[in-house]
Amino acid sequence: MATQKEGGIRAAAQWITEWFLVFLAFGFIGWVYEVAIMYFEMKQGFVNRGFLLGPCLPLYGFGGLAIVLCVKRLKKHPLLCFLAICLLTTGTELLVSYLMEWWMGSFLWDYRDTGFGPTFEGRIALRSSLQFGLIGMAAVYLIHPVLEKVIGWLRSKCKPLYVVLATLLIAAFLADLVWHLLHGSNATW
Repeated sequence: MATQKEGGIRAAAQWITEWFLVFLAFGFIGWVYEVAIMYFEMKQGFVNRGFLLGPCLPLYGFGGLAIVLCVKRLKKHPLLCFLAICLLTTGTELLVSYLMEWWMGSFLWDYRDTGFGPTFEGRIALRSSLQFGLIGMAAVYLIHPVLEKVIGWLRSKCKPLYVVLATLLIAAFLADLVWHLLHGSNATW
């Protein structure tokens, strides 16, 4: 029989796993979005965006989590929700550009000369802020509720599959992340 402490540890592990899966889903959606922009809008063909080998952009993963967690009280006020998402994502993009430049010597995007409207140092742009606002609204009102249902259904109805998938996805992401942090953004396996 499980003790109360063991139950608390299991609940915490389940909570962390579920939010990590949501992070990975948002990171994947962001990767698809970025690849689609490069392919269809910039006409550059397939470009694996970001610094990881796998199809995940951690910035979008963290952004998705931040949006869902920070604006949940604003869900009943769509305009305020949209404005908060625009501010949150633009601020995050700006901060991350500075952190990447400090850590890796450069940041991985530049909005100058892209047609994305007014920019600040090529790090943030008006058009991207508005697009992130719309994507964030989709995350809050559509994507996250669906993810919650899918994860909950898998966990309750297909627990062995859920455990295997969660373990593989998290392990693959962490291996990719550690590899690229140790060897740089241009490293290959």
